[in-house]
Amino acid sequence: MAASVDLELKKAFSELQAKVIETQQKVKLADIQIDQLNRTKKHAHLTDTEIMTLAEETRMYEGIGRMFILHPKEVIHNQLLEKQKMAEEKIKELEQRKSYLERSVKEAEDNIREMLTARRAQ
Repeated sequence: MAASVDLELKKAFSELQAKVIETQQKVKLADIQIDQLNRTKKHAHLTDTEIMTLAEETRMYEGIGRMFILHPKEVIHNQLLEKQKMAEEKIKELEQRKSYLERSVKEAEDNIREMLTARRAQ
């Protein structure tokens, strides 16, 4: 009987270890993506700030691949604001996903602790 419980604990520990490693990798990836999105958001904000100081008749071009397309100042401004907004939304999603992953690992650890306390009580 004790051997089967020990096997259960070993299996649970190995599953937890695999889950923790996988979750840590996902959390690191989320952190990297959040950092990249923050840089994108900051770049768009700084560019927008500089563009808004220019005169209305200033010719502005958007780089698309190897070519440039002439756009009015307002279009460029709106594109930069949209880029910032999308980055903020993605950051929120990634932070929620990251917190979910951390909670799931904590729950798995709590389950293992419960198994250990039940084992000790026997």
